[in-house]
Amino acid sequence: MTIDNTEGARAQIGVTGLAVMGSNIARNFARHGHTVALHNRSIAKTDALIEEHGSEGDFVRTETIEEFVAALQKPRRVLIMVKAGDPTDAVIEELASAMEPGDIIIDGGNALYTDTIRREASLRDRGLHFVGAGISGGEEGALNGPSIMPGGPKESYQALGPLLESIAAQVDGTPCCTHIGPDGSGHFVKMVHNGIEYADMQLIGEAYNLFRDALGYDADQVADVFTEWNSGDLESYLVEITAEVLKQKDAKTGKALVDVIVDAAEQKGTGRWTVKSALDLGVPVTGIAEAVFARALSGSREQRKAAVGLASGRLADKPADAAQFTEDIRQALYASKVVAYAQGFDQIAAGSAEYDWDLHPADLATIWRGGCIIRARFLNRIKDAYDENPKLPSLILAPYFRDAIETAIDSWRRVVSTATLLGIPVPAFASSLSYYDALRAERLPAALTQGQRDFFGAHTYERVDAEGKFHTLWSGDRSEVQA
Repeated sequence: MTIDNTEGARAQIGVTGLAVMGSNIARNFARHGHTVALHNRSIAKTDALIEEHGSEGDFVRTETIEEFVAALQKPRRVLIMVKAGDPTDAVIEELASAMEPGDIIIDGGNALYTDTIRREASLRDRGLHFVGAGISGGEEGALNGPSIMPGGPKESYQALGPLLESIAAQVDGTPCCTHIGPDGSGHFVKMVHNGIEYADMQLIGEAYNLFRDALGYDADQVADVFTEWNSGDLESYLVEITAEVLKQKDAKTGKALVDVIVDAAEQKGTGRWTVKSALDLGVPVTGIAEAVFARALSGSREQRKAAVGLASGRLADKPADAAQFTEDIRQALYASKVVAYAQGFDQIAAGSAEYDWDLHPADLATIWRGGCIIRARFLNRIKDAYDENPKLPSLILAPYFRDAIETAIDSWRRVVSTATLLGIPVPAFASSLSYYDALRAERLPAALTQGQRDFFGAHTYERVDAEGKFHTLWSGDRSEVQA
């Protein structure tokens, strides 16, 4: 049903930006009994939504920002679903000029969290609440129940939370939505979520590559493996859709669709943001970084074309026992996924400390169990781990995951070594294993690095047997002095 905006402030929520994600989330609100005010720069998109889906609930059609704001009940709640960057700033300014103190502006796009921090501070000075809300689940999730990660002022969640929780995915009766923390925390958490997603997809891609190039499986055979895996510990949305993609046939050629898609993966930037942020925070997210670099390398098509035919060496034959190697890949995939999530939660902890956000890992594991792209069975295990020990130094050290990796370690090593001997690239598998080995090592080569730094730059070092900083007089008599 369409409500004429002359009836006054009837809408509980407004959505501006009615591309697919915005339209679907507006429909989701309407389906859950909320009256939704609609606005888009192109009025044709507003009218198209109402014409096609107006029967799904109560919508208020508006043409101008002034009409849009006037249609909203107080405190006014407006969800922005437009392109990140300057377009978002422009819409925020237009809305802020028409709204009143206490009203709430929500940015539901993939905004850089530092932009959200800036915007929240600016609007706070004007008496407005600004909420940066990470929304995961793609087009389907937006319509049927996403995972929602809203940051911003806690008091704004009192008015906004019930609306968001009503449209979020539900797992065991719990909505996949909670107040994350202050200012940019919601978009920060969504950014790291996307970084984990990059790593997860890369690891799945490397597993597929091993089946294809080491065992000679075709797409249908690999699809059968992933279908089976999706009924066990690896059950997840990404494993599920991997099987579906691999089963798909190309209508034009009859071949597996995956075999006619150009192998150059694109990216929208959230993975790069994750890695850049991790560098700033000093947190190693090696699996995520390798996934980002793998996409970049896949897109270097001219370079790759020129390099075809370079020597590869071949120091091993195809694995003789396909069933055993399949199990090895499964174990390596699981262990590497644990590393990806562990690194992501480490980054979240570092961000929380840096910005004084007081984020709670168990809450994040809870809201990622449904709706979002990285939803997986083992997020319940992650929630349990952080419920048991909120100060867990690393997810890898939780008893369940420690046991899982100990079970997988030999398979993990066989996969990485076999791939290396066969010349098959497995950057995410290999870097994840190296990270694990470095984490558990009693001594790393960093002592030598510190000695080198002190030699050429007098950067000092610490000793294992004394407190304080020390410097060796390298260009003098090489005696040691207290720094």
